[in-house]
Amino acid sequence: MRAVVAQQYGGPETLQLTEIDKPEAGPGSVLVRVKAAGVNPVDWHVLAGHLDSILKVSLPLVPGFDVAGVVEAVGPDVTHFSVGDEVFGYVRTDQVQYGTYAEFVAAPVHTIARKPASLTWQQAAGLPLVGLTALQSLTRVGAGAGETVLVHAAAGGVGSLAVQIAVAQGARVIGTASERNHEFLRSLGAEPVVYGDGLVERVRELAPEGIDAAVDCVGGDAVAVSQKLLKDPSRVASIVDPEVTRLGGHQVWTQPVPEDLAALASLADAGDLTVHIDRVLPLAEAADALRLSQTGRVRGKIVLDVA
Repeated sequence: MRAVVAQQYGGPETLQLTEIDKPEAGPGSVLVRVKAAGVNPVDWHVLAGHLDSILKVSLPLVPGFDVAGVVEAVGPDVTHFSVGDEVFGYVRTDQVQYGTYAEFVAAPVHTIARKPASLTWQQAAGLPLVGLTALQSLTRVGAGAGETVLVHAAAGGVGSLAVQIAVAQGARVIGTASERNHEFLRSLGAEPVVYGDGLVERVRELAPEGIDAAVDCVGGDAVAVSQKLLKDPSRVASIVDPEVTRLGGHQVWTQPVPEDLAALASLADAGDLTVHIDRVLPLAEAADALRLSQTGRVRGKIVLDVA
């Protein structure tokens, strides 16, 4: 099969499109014919070796965790999926080596769910990691109906999903973003504010009594700013800042939970959630996709078209 492979740690320039052996569906897993693969910042962090203290990574490395595709084969003990099923998932395994930047991927059944019928292959591939991260972050801070939630970097991959999920749950959402993304945030149901100096005062103008919960998708001083606005300073979750736990909040390390994937699919099929695709590139241009991701200026998701 064709796959994007790195023989050594480094930047996007280490990636090469080449032929490798097709994986097999072992016990508890299925073989997925990949239609599209989502691109996430974690992909280039893994490639650079930044996460070796957290993940067990082996070389040669096929990057990628997000997938949407069709079940090609099932393991001998798999009963929940059949050949031909359309699935999507966050394929993170204990050993990170053969990811989703390939024509086929072996996916443990706990990492996948049935693809939302309302989403394209590209949208479905862009949903798993960011959707799970957003949903699990909101769950961690207990965000609910009638509450005011602040989402930092609300126009990005995780942020834009957090906005939609919180709105679907009946929350009022204030989202930080550059002015060029304010209309985009309004279309998702959020009230946009410009990030940077004076953010506390700008949020106070919208929510004089403060906010109930916050999700940090950007780092920097987002946690400190949130805690100045929160009624309960512990109700902040960060996906990037490990200091949040020392400050009494929650650090979120996304888990591949099939029930959460199914919940995301239900939200999508109910019309409450969509995935904004910033760019679709062919598998052969995976290095360019990572370079775009590294700019930090992506609205929504970058996706590789594999089919």
